[in-house]
Amino acid sequence: MVTGAGGQLGVDLCRLLESNEKVHAWAGFTRAEFDITDPARVRAVIRDQARPAKVQGGLVVVNTAAWTDVDGAESDEAGAYAVNATAPAQLAAACAEVDATLVHISTDYVFDGTADKPYEAADPTGPRSGYGRTKLAGEQAVLALCPSSYVVRTAWVYGASGRNFVRTIAKLARERDTLSVVDDQRGSPTWSVDLAAGLVELAASGAASGVYHCTGGGETTWFGLARAVVDELGMDPAKVKPTTTDAFPRPAARPAYSVLSSRSWSDAGLEPLRPWREALAAAFAESGDALRGQRA
Repeated sequence: MVTGAGGQLGVDLCRLLESNEKVHAWAGFTRAEFDITDPARVRAVIRDQARPAKVQGGLVVVNTAAWTDVDGAESDEAGAYAVNATAPAQLAAACAEVDATLVHISTDYVFDGTADKPYEAADPTGPRSGYGRTKLAGEQAVLALCPSSYVVRTAWVYGASGRNFVRTIAKLARERDTLSVVDDQRGSPTWSVDLAAGLVELAASGAASGVYHCTGGGETTWFGLARAVVDELGMDPAKVKPTTTDAFPRPAARPAYSVLSSRSWSDAGLEPLRPWREALAAAFAESGDALRGQRA
């Protein structure tokens, strides 16, 4: 079962499940179909999906629904908390009642971004934004309330649908002669298709419950990613110019360093995601028109 099925990760996850011959029964719910902030609705849907006639081997719930407006969370942290913390807590409690497994998606923003080496899953957290605080609260609730749960932190996710950095850069590159992109924030771009495949592998693995990191391999800056996008468009990457975070002040603090170590993933016997640059090329090969914004 997938919540947030209308989002970029949810869309790719549902497509993967639909084409997976080993998955015999699944359901995807968009925000309009399933309001995860409604506790009565959450319990009713989870109980219905967990009926033995529907599920063999136990229900797995992948929660991709989230408040992702990072800057908006600064002015409405209560609203973000309801979606990113209270709702996952309700899902976790409902899953525990029916012995379901919950896979909950979290973020690099739970860290303070001051590290100089990749963050391990067990490293101390320290969010510096309302968004990060609400996501951390969601993690804590899921782990406390559902014994069979996975918290999967990821970062810099892009896909063929929804708003994301890759699609934005592709659009701006067609409209402007030059682009200025920050070169002092470092992370690991993650293609939503690869992430979806990783989540399916995790859910079927029997790995111990807990916190895992899953991102594209390697690291770069937003500037480096933007140049790679422009290169995939067949344009001159030199049109992308480096700048600093200070030149583009935003309401919410952005982590300067948010590279997540894949050690927890590998130690569980799971296949690390491919290098981010290789994945970007594959994304354009598979969904180039959508990434260019030429179709929804």
